[in-house]
Amino acid sequence: MSARESVLVALLGQGVGPSLTPAMHEREADRHGLRYVYKVVDLDGDRVGADHLRRLLDAAVELGFDGLNVTHPIKHTMMPLVDQLGTEVERIGALNTVLVRDGRTVARNTDVTGFSRAFRDGLPDADLTDVVLLGAGGAGTAVAHALSALGATRLRVVDPDRGRAQDLAISLAAADSETTVETFGPTALGRVLADASGVVNATPLGMAHHPGTPVPGELLTPQLWVADIVYRPLTTELLRTARARGCPTLSGAGMAVHQAADTFELLTGRTAHREEMFRDFDAMVSAETAASHDPAVDHPTHRSRDTSGERTQ
Repeated sequence: MSARESVLVALLGQGVGPSLTPAMHEREADRHGLRYVYKVVDLDGDRVGADHLRRLLDAAVELGFDGLNVTHPIKHTMMPLVDQLGTEVERIGALNTVLVRDGRTVARNTDVTGFSRAFRDGLPDADLTDVVLLGAGGAGTAVAHALSALGATRLRVVDPDRGRAQDLAISLAAADSETTVETFGPTALGRVLADASGVVNATPLGMAHHPGTPVPGELLTPQLWVADIVYRPLTTELLRTARARGCPTLSGAGMAVHQAADTFELLTGRTAHREEMFRDFDAMVSAETAASHDPAVDHPTHRSRDTSGERTQ
């Protein structure tokens, strides 16, 4: 597509008010000299049903939006509403981006590429023999496909909705994945973690509006690497506990920045300045940390590039 000179975008999801994605996009747009407006639409309560989302999608097209970012909990719900699915969306079964082109909507997914690049940067030597994935929603499905592409031998998916977990396994099989996939309910967590090489949290648990941890501390042992796709807060309870118990860790910052950069490129046709976007992310999180005066939310300089000894963001 040809590069655009002005862009109108919105983020749809629940609890998205504090998201750093709009600011990352707008700061990157400034470097390109683009007129870029990024709106946030927080879908409270019952405003996440297909009928309401269809009206929002129609309005976005009519009002001249160039695209939408889509996040929890509507990555699956939006799929039947768009006109065309990108090949990666068909394979994964979830979207996180909707492009508007000539009055038609096109679904794309940058979560897979975002997680893959962040993982290679932050945990390049991680053992992928036996990985436990917590959460089989839209983000979890994207992470599963990324882990498979990275070479995971065995993937054990833990989700309270066994049907959703089975759908994830089916999507990997349909993509000719060589990864062996097994599904479990939450009560099996201790058993599957006992001999795992790593664990990824792809649930909302740990977010500012969903505090807590999906893994009891006593189940975290030093042979496990621990990744969390949550980045608000940057240091989740899961990561804090994992570090204290000697686990290599990876936070959600790398995925957040890389998927934002990938989406920016899809929306604008321009190449994102990723190093600058990481610096923007670091600056925004550092400012929040200073404002909160919360000693538990640490953020050393440039931690988002996963270069610390803890392999964290």
